[in-house]
Amino acid sequence: MKQLPPTQSVLASSDKDSLLTTRRSFLASGAATALGLSLTGASPSAGASVQPSKNTRALLTFPDGFYWGVAQAAYQIEGSPNADGKGQSIWDTYAHTPGKIKNGDTGDIATDHYRRYKEDVQLMKEMGVKAYRFSISWPRIFPNGDGQINLKGLDFYNRLVDELLNADIQPFATLYHWDLPQSLQDRGGWQSRYICETFANYAGNVAKHLSDRVRHFFTINEFQNFVEMGHRGIDMVVQGKPLHIETAPGLKLEQAALNQVSHHAVLAHGMAVQAIRAMGKPGTKIGPAEVMFCAIPVIETPEHVRAAELATRHLNARFLDVMQTGKYSESYLTDAGADAPKFTDEDMRIIASPTDFLGINVYIPKMYVVASDEAPGYRELPMNVSHPKMGSPWHTFAPEVLYWAPRLTQALWNPKEIYITENGCATSDEVSDDGQVYDTDRVMYLRAVMSQLQRATDEGVPVKGNFAWSLTDNFEWSGGFGTRFGLIYVDYKTLKRTPKLSAAWFKEAARRNAVV
Repeated sequence: MKQLPPTQSVLASSDKDSLLTTRRSFLASGAATALGLSLTGASPSAGASVQPSKNTRALLTFPDGFYWGVAQAAYQIEGSPNADGKGQSIWDTYAHTPGKIKNGDTGDIATDHYRRYKEDVQLMKEMGVKAYRFSISWPRIFPNGDGQINLKGLDFYNRLVDELLNADIQPFATLYHWDLPQSLQDRGGWQSRYICETFANYAGNVAKHLSDRVRHFFTINEFQNFVEMGHRGIDMVVQGKPLHIETAPGLKLEQAALNQVSHHAVLAHGMAVQAIRAMGKPGTKIGPAEVMFCAIPVIETPEHVRAAELATRHLNARFLDVMQTGKYSESYLTDAGADAPKFTDEDMRIIASPTDFLGINVYIPKMYVVASDEAPGYRELPMNVSHPKMGSPWHTFAPEVLYWAPRLTQALWNPKEIYITENGCATSDEVSDDGQVYDTDRVMYLRAVMSQLQRATDEGVPVKGNFAWSLTDNFEWSGGFGTRFGLIYVDYKTLKRTPKLSAAWFKEAARRNAVV
């Protein structure tokens, strides 16, 4: 386990003063112009006005080539569930099950991205997006999960990729973002070992057809969440209120069966890595996109940082840790006992197939910790009831997690490259009388988390890009359409897109490659 270096202050005091000037003048400059807004206020004194700082050292800049990206997932945006030979997914089934989705919403239309993708790519271009992380719908490619490839379904992604490249936006493809073909679920789904080879075959075929233009593939999105939420449901407490979250297929497995699903997920990842290497173009880069369960040291001292390392490794034992080390930790196997997954030595070699990067989705910390003299070396602190949160009931506001998650990822597993494959927040967005959406709280969130991420890159953590969730408002799983995460507002009656204030912030930040 790599020891984390001591931290340093990013800015000198004089730079901090300049940075405040830059931030305060932001809405009166580039961002306001981008939205067509008139937000200039009265000058602070007669004959004087505040101007943007020309001291570039005051900006929290990212490394050259940093990808300012946005992300979305197929079921949440595409619609057209039966178009061009697409098969049914578990989300087509689940969303149509009464009582599962808020307000009875479904993804049948979503944002109609399947037909409006050119419009969405143009909006990305206007926002200065450098990379787009999208997911490929498995049942569009293999309607039954296996068998004959559906070339009409594949053609949609061919056209999307070409449109992105023509707009100078790099495509990053996710192969599994939860929409398992229903046919495979009927045959056991992730409880069946058969799914591992089936997923690898799907992944290899997609790479065969797209890797001449798509150079980065994420295998599976959020192992922890799709396993836990989809196969048991999770319970948490936020601001003193209990919260239960469930997703498709909505199973209630016992612990042994759940652990076996976890094993099949990482085995499928390893097989997919090997299949992409075999069938994709040379130089294709591959990695997972896991939700990072991160522990934050409550005070930044060596003993508490060490406690956060220990806790973070334990929290990720079933997924990131085994994928990077090729073995299950003794503590995980001991805790699981008779419920531990069944596996072979060959399984472990496959699971540890080398990757080119780690993608981590980072929204919230899993816990705050302090060092402890008792095993396991850390103690979780209770979250204060008054701790602030964003629009989603589960979303604890803790921007420092965008520093600690990549820093601890580097310390524990030392990947060559790290991508923040998702971060973002829901807010209570409304269209104002002037037709604009002033999501000031999302701008606050983005500025806060990106400042923390910049600190990590400034200390040498190899974060190569960040993907904001999400480009547009969309179908937010069990929350339906009532939860808006987008930088672009979608009127779900007309499907009209309206860039929000946060889109203007993103555009200026991407232009400067800095926090603004």
